[in-house]
Amino acid sequence: MYSPWSEPTFADSTVGDDITGEDLTVRRAAVQALGRYNGAVVAVDPLTGRILTMVNQKLALQSGFQPCSTVKLPVAMAGLIEGIIERNTLVRVQGAARLNLTEALAHSNNSFFAMLGTKLGFERFSYYARMLGLGEKAGLNIEGEHPGVFPKEPPRGTPVGMMTSFGEGIALTPLELAAMLGSFSNGGTLYYLQYPHSLEEVRDFVPRVKRRLDIGRWLPDIKSGMMGAVEYGTARRANYDPNEPVLGKTGTCTDRRTHLGWFGSFNAVGRNKLVVVVLLTGGSGVSGPAAAQIAGIMYKHLSQEDFFAEGWKFSPLALLSTQSCCAQ
Repeated sequence: MYSPWSEPTFADSTVGDDITGEDLTVRRAAVQALGRYNGAVVAVDPLTGRILTMVNQKLALQSGFQPCSTVKLPVAMAGLIEGIIERNTLVRVQGAARLNLTEALAHSNNSFFAMLGTKLGFERFSYYARMLGLGEKAGLNIEGEHPGVFPKEPPRGTPVGMMTSFGEGIALTPLELAAMLGSFSNGGTLYYLQYPHSLEEVRDFVPRVKRRLDIGRWLPDIKSGMMGAVEYGTARRANYDPNEPVLGKTGTCTDRRTHLGWFGSFNAVGRNKLVVVVLLTGGSGVSGPAAAQIAGIMYKHLSQEDFFAEGWKFSPLALLSTQSCCAQ
């Protein structure tokens, strides 16, 4: 039967993965949450840059996909730093309707970010997007990793407003999004992502800083919108427990012949912090809200394992477990 989509919605996303050195508690939660979906899940410790699991490594390490509405995060940061908006600046989006930044991020309003991007212009948007890691490898010596794509000049026929609301002309990787969100979670340190592949590499792990970002004063404004997305906006399916809030941003669009569903997130409470990025590809049923639900299930599983609890520590003994726990 003919299908307009080049990617299936459902597939075994664990095929070919090398999980040596992964945290198998996190791996198990990611695989169980992803289920039959064709996609990738990347989980990172935002305080070190260590990749704890990467489900569907082939997909995650590709040269990227259109970021859809996740691009609104660097756009918002650029607008705040440049003083074009503040958190409570009201922007007319349709008719008499006005939204502030928190509401625009929560509901992923395209008009708001098209306007903001147009006011920024390509050069200023490009500066902050690249500062946050777009268009470059996020990892340090990760075999097979390809960088995403950020154009050196405005793509022909693509208005800046389309870049800043839908991500047109940009290719983002799950690793790039995870690294950027790690800097949002930890207060402004953009780490190189590292992916240990042995017990010795885990034991000898040393975080590597790519650059320090002076973004701390604007992070509460960004986080307010990301929390709103999970509480009442496009990412409501990730809201697994109001006492353990998750902050996130969805993205839904079509890139060539596949639907895309993005969700980038991090947890807000508990001793142990985690960045979770979900990317779904395929046809019917693929969306940002669907990706958010997968992340929510993953956070719930980890909460039940006391992953985020005070006093929890990673045990290298988990590396000695059999790999059968983490296949579909």
